Amino acid sequence: MLSRTLLCLAVLNVSTPLLADTVWLKNGDRLSGKIKVFDGGKLLIQTDYAGAVPIDWKQVKTLESDQELLVKQDAYVGEKAKSLTAAEDGKVTLANGEAPKTVELASIQQIIKPKPVIEDLVWKGNVDVALDYKRAEKKTDDYDIDFKTTARHGAWRHHAEGEYNREFQNDVVTTDNWSAEYALDHFIDEKWYWQGRLTYKRDEVEDISRQRTVGTGPGYQFWDDELGAFSLGSLLNRTDYEYSDGKKDNFYSLAMKWDYNRYLMGKTVSIFTSGELGKPLEGASDYSLDAEIGLRYKVTEWASLNLKAEKDLIGSGSGTDNALNKTRYSAGFGVSW
Repeated sequence: MLSRTLLCLAVLNVSTPLLADTVWLKNGDRLSGKIKVFDGGKLLIQTDYAGAVPIDWKQVKTLESDQELLVKQDAYVGEKAKSLTAAEDGKVTLANGEAPKTVELASIQQIIKPKPVIEDLVWKGNVDVALDYKRAEKKTDDYDIDFKTTARHGAWRHHAEGEYNREFQNDVVTTDNWSAEYALDHFIDEKWYWQGRLTYKRDEVEDISRQRTVGTGPGYQFWDDELGAFSLGSLLNRTDYEYSDGKKDNFYSLAMKWDYNRYLMGKTVSIFTSGELGKPLEGASDYSLDAEIGLRYKVTEWASLNLKAEKDLIGSGSGTDNALNKTRYSAGFGVSW
């Protein structure tokens, strides 16, 4: 009896086709796979035989999908479709549980996977490594490792990030620092959240050898989807500086924090920038800026190449020399999930 049941299940599996999305092209070709995203004029479909294939949207005749997808006909409003059904040339039908709606392909600006306001667990992040060896009049060895990760569970979101930089010139250490940060967000509604944050920085070379910051304040999540994310936050911070000569400062400041990343060209290239601009309420320094901007190119689904520029700036107050102004450029390899 058991062997007969297993045989029936095997026959059923063989006879039942695997669910797949289908794209029909104007030249008569047809591609089957899994629609990942449509943005910037490119439709990205994941196939078993050719990997991720970008398709010019103008060459698509119609398409169908069994996925639940968010179809956006403008920059702000989207319609969640339970599935897409092929229609006449240049059109697609959105099946959303009500009367089917047929729309022009030319009117669609984006197709992405929808994200509910509350999800059980969403974990994403990346690790980037850059190594630079120069052998000229001066021998230079440069190491740069950094990571960033977020985990969303219900109305709570956890952030963790860190960075390590070390550089030698003719066997003399010219850069040696590391930093770590943890932040916790609680979403009040779909967009607004409240954040608490703790940051620690250590530098063995610069005048400011230690920096500790504790902050809290509101933030706003403009979007967070398959194509990227953008958030702005304002913080009231308490910062403690310790200088290499033993002097110490502590002060309160107001800061604006941003985090932006966006996929371009069918999720192949992405631009990212994050940072914080602070203004002390009194003493210590006039202002501070800690920012980065870069490009990331996906070689595979998980591996990427990146170019990055970082700026660390502290404008000194009271005419003292305890200031910091450093810019770093790096190219490296990374993994993301």
